[in-house]
Amino acid sequence: MFLGEFRHTLDEKSRVTLPAKYRARLAPGIVMTLGTRRFVMVFPIDEFRLLAERVSALPLVASEAAMLRRQLFGNAIDLEPDKQGRVVIPESLRQYAVINQDAIIVGVGTHIEIWSPEEWQREQDEISRAALDNPWAKLGI
Repeated sequence: MFLGEFRHTLDEKSRVTLPAKYRARLAPGIVMTLGTRRFVMVFPIDEFRLLAERVSALPLVASEAAMLRRQLFGNAIDLEPDKQGRVVIPESLRQYAVINQDAIIVGVGTHIEIWSPEEWQREQDEISRAALDNPWAKLGI
């Protein structure tokens, strides 16, 4: 399970170093793709396969399913971290997530998210506001 928040700086080759505690789980390979907001989603290859099966099972003619497939698969790239746990964030994904030099890596259970510090702060602000409405109760937890 991926947990925690980490701040990293991209190097001159646009590589980000994955947190040491995540590396063993990500070593076999990862898939990077667009997040649902301005962030990059990073899945271990086996988790992405499970997600891909679910998305592929959606009706081909449903427009929302087609958009999801295009977003998920059309913007995805499979990568292997190097021996130091670094991966290149492709330019298209960096631009989408507005990641320039610094990146916030967040563990969210089955996968990780990579955010720009500014977008992550906006998300944290929204989470703080939503916490006042007790989202746990709304979800039946």
